[in-house]
Amino acid sequence: MRLLVDREVPVADRLTPAGTRILAAASTLFYEQGIRTVGVDTIAAAADVTKKTLYDRFGSKDRLIAAYLEHRNRVWHEFLDEQLAERAPQTPEDVVLALFAALTDWVAGSRNGCGFINASVELAAPDHPAMPVIVGQKQWMRSEFEAQARLAGMADPGELADRLLLLHEGALVSFRVAAMANATEVAGRAAADMLAGWPRLQA
Repeated sequence: MRLLVDREVPVADRLTPAGTRILAAASTLFYEQGIRTVGVDTIAAAADVTKKTLYDRFGSKDRLIAAYLEHRNRVWHEFLDEQLAERAPQTPEDVVLALFAALTDWVAGSRNGCGFINASVELAAPDHPAMPVIVGQKQWMRSEFEAQARLAGMADPGELADRLLLLHEGALVSFRVAAMANATEVAGRAAADMLAGWPRLQA
């Protein structure tokens, strides 16, 4: 079994060595310290470049934020591919549960939860260039849940996808905000129970 929904993850822009260092430094600092608290001076210093070089490569801090999230999205999907190859799910239900299990491995060793949720809180403006990346990442997850539910022959797959997404994202928030260390495992068990009890279409 495989993922079904086109992920539409753009190919990474070719960056100069300086641009690569800037993106790497920004990615670490934004995730660990927060987007609004980290200024371009701090990023430039961490990347060992001038502010002019940073602006030459990315144009603005807002565009750098978008690039950081685009990069994080690519890494997330590469991680999912690795997880599914390792777990080798045999049914659509197995794929859904593998996505929850992957979430547990993804947050292991981190206290900061989901970079996309964190960014959405800090970037309240709907027209910020990073918002389409954030929204697209979450919409893809819901669409994948719905596609797998439909393939499994579940009744009302859209409703099931909504509930699975709430479990998935709620686990991330609980892990980050409520310091609930086992939130993703609890969500995975709840997803398994939900799938087992969900009505199916008549053959």
